[in-house]
Amino acid sequence: MRGRAGPFGSGLVLDGSPWPLLWACLVSFGLSSLQQACPPRPLQAKVPGTCLLTIRVLQAHGLPSKDLVTPSDCYVSLWLPTASSHRLQTRTVKNSRNPVWNQSFRFRIHSQLKNVLQLQVFDQDLLTSDDPMLSVLFDLGTLQAGDFRRESFSLNPQGEERLEVEFRLQRLTDCAEQLFSNGILVARELSCLHVRLEEAGDQKQSEGRVQLVVPGSCEGQHEASVGADPFCFHCPACWEQELGILLQDAPQEQLKVPLRALPSGQVVRLVFPTSQEPLMRVELRKEEGPRELAVRLGCGPCAEEQAFLSRRKRVVARALKQALQLDDDLQEDEIPVVAVMATGGGIRAMVSLYGQLAGLRELGLLDCISYITGASGSTWALANLYEDPEWSQKDLAGPTATLKTQVTKSKLGVLAPSHLQRYWQELAERARQGHPTCFTDLWALISEALLHDEPHDHTLSAQREALSHGQNPLPIYCALNTKEKNLTTFEFGEWCEFSPYEVGFPKYGAFIPSELFGSEFFMGRLTKRLPESRICFLEGIWSNLYAANLQDSLYWASEPSQFWDRWAQDRATLDKEQVPLLKIEETPTGAGRIAEFFTDLLTRRPLAQATHNFLRGLHFHKDYFHHPHFSTWKATKLDGLPNQLTPAEPHLCLLDVGYLINTSFPPLLRPTRDVDLILSLDYNLGGAFQQLQLLGRLCQAQGIPFPPISPSPEEQRQPRECHLFLDPACPDAPAVLHFPLVDGSFREYEAPGIPRPPEEKAAGEVNLSSSDSPYHYSKLTYSPEDADKLLCLTHYNICNNRERLLEALRGALQRRRGRHQPQ
Repeated sequence: MRGRAGPFGSGLVLDGSPWPLLWACLVSFGLSSLQQACPPRPLQAKVPGTCLLTIRVLQAHGLPSKDLVTPSDCYVSLWLPTASSHRLQTRTVKNSRNPVWNQSFRFRIHSQLKNVLQLQVFDQDLLTSDDPMLSVLFDLGTLQAGDFRRESFSLNPQGEERLEVEFRLQRLTDCAEQLFSNGILVARELSCLHVRLEEAGDQKQSEGRVQLVVPGSCEGQHEASVGADPFCFHCPACWEQELGILLQDAPQEQLKVPLRALPSGQVVRLVFPTSQEPLMRVELRKEEGPRELAVRLGCGPCAEEQAFLSRRKRVVARALKQALQLDDDLQEDEIPVVAVMATGGGIRAMVSLYGQLAGLRELGLLDCISYITGASGSTWALANLYEDPEWSQKDLAGPTATLKTQVTKSKLGVLAPSHLQRYWQELAERARQGHPTCFTDLWALISEALLHDEPHDHTLSAQREALSHGQNPLPIYCALNTKEKNLTTFEFGEWCEFSPYEVGFPKYGAFIPSELFGSEFFMGRLTKRLPESRICFLEGIWSNLYAANLQDSLYWASEPSQFWDRWAQDRATLDKEQVPLLKIEETPTGAGRIAEFFTDLLTRRPLAQATHNFLRGLHFHKDYFHHPHFSTWKATKLDGLPNQLTPAEPHLCLLDVGYLINTSFPPLLRPTRDVDLILSLDYNLGGAFQQLQLLGRLCQAQGIPFPPISPSPEEQRQPRECHLFLDPACPDAPAVLHFPLVDGSFREYEAPGIPRPPEEKAAGEVNLSSSDSPYHYSKLTYSPEDADKLLCLTHYNICNNRERLLEALRGALQRRRGRHQPQ
């Protein structure tokens, strides 16, 4: 297998040789390290495997009547998103419980894709929406080239309702296609169609508007005017598509042009024979789309992150040698990967993280850290700190003083008319640039005003300067992607990570450069680049409090562990050996429609966040579900239904991870990052181990190496400042040194080993109650005394556990050495 890395990383290209089969076998045995050791490259060879699928919808039997008297008027809808942009349908058969259609449909499919056909029987209704009667999902991967098969799909094994369909699959030997894949997602060839409208003759230019439509393209439809600049459609090259041109003033007049009939690279001019004057000339030019992907398909860290780690190891090695008083220099493969994990918690999390990072720096241990992950409020602290490229090499007294000024100032001015006017002006400019409009952007600007006196022009990609010579840990910010409606966060949630280098989904092995987040993509290619958003708009995503649905609100209002338990028990898991090849879907009955209404009421997110989806248009590899990285953090059986997963959505719906588990652990648990020790900084009020235990149970369910979280009853009642969790039987599980937000010995000591004088006792009393604490997440303004107490408490808890930290670092070093000793 030849290999080289492209400018955006690497991906597997299937070339028709035995390599695809070998790769699939290796993946099924979990040998993902091959991909990292020898990253495959995009090949120019075309991939055979295109087949002609003929589907003949025969008949149905025993369909229910829509009332007691009149039989149903039925038709069948066919939806195959890997082969067509259209939902095709049969004719309607009137007044029959046993309709016969006998209609054939043809699709070009590729055998390397996960082709899932949806067949639906509808009862046509002229007054209301058509009623679904039967829905079938059929995996076409069960067919082999040359097969002729007749299937009878039954809604109920005991019932008589069934649909009969014939399938014929024939290999097309003269068709091949270039595919890019990482074993999970597949990018196909792309075509570009440039369209320009001109007037024929010398008549005065018309002011009429024209609608251009290419179904299945990235753009879908576009309104244009005669004489305007050319417009470009991006669409899959392999599909049988056509351009539709409609006059808005005369919709009955339209022109349709099959794209396959256009010669590639040549200009074709047509005259639209309209009944109106002046006539309109259509200029068309079809060409190949970009070959290189702008989306990196790969499950390991990007080349920039690997280069950073190499630079950071030199800093970590010096810091560890000094902290642990080692005699000899550390070899590169001996250096442990140590990370800081910070939870969310609003202003409380931001202030606490400042205090703890100052403590680590005072102990000389901040340079031992390679990664820092944050969620919700802790991302505010990281975004502030990384504006200074040398922040961890300086005294944090200055940034801390600035922080105190911001968290103690009055927040009433953020809604002043002058501020509101500025917000609307910037939101209008974003909309003009092409960003989807959503309430989260307004929240982002308000939260920026809460934490800063003036807008900051800093961006996420600008933080690369703070990593240029390994001088700071690599920051990773976490968000959760979910569905805008119909599913709760517990039913579907995917972890999304943001770093100065990349933004992406580890679950899919798909990443883009951070400066391209928010731009428009299709089939892995960049179709419209938008200006990079200021980091405040990302902070609005990471701390998105306004994408909650009623179900999420019930979770927050109840005891989280009990609520999570109920959902976890009811949630169906999907075993990799039980991927559904055929699924019959229940259709809503009268009672089902009532339940559907309440489900919609509970799950709809009225203020959902919206960002252009950089996975849009990508298809799934036929063996995607068996890929070892795809199973990580999968949520429900929806993962077995590729037509309903994130690449099918036009927009992402990103929100605060606290709607599921208040943690930023997931990026550190990716096996490709190989983290040895995680300093867990937990800012939850009450339940010192609750979120960590929820995470541990999720890891156990998903087979992710993680130490058991089993504090003693005494530790549960009165948690200490620091707890170490290990799993000696699992060398792949990181050690976790857990720092809950507690005020144990801080009440008695103003600094480690220095008792607090009687007149300073009040300074040691920190109210961390989950009900009436001044640090509740809803509190946006702290008193100077409360801000000082929280900063001092978190700083003290780190410094007071110096020996526990050094002991954990020694353990991480020993385990790293043990793992790399020759067997």
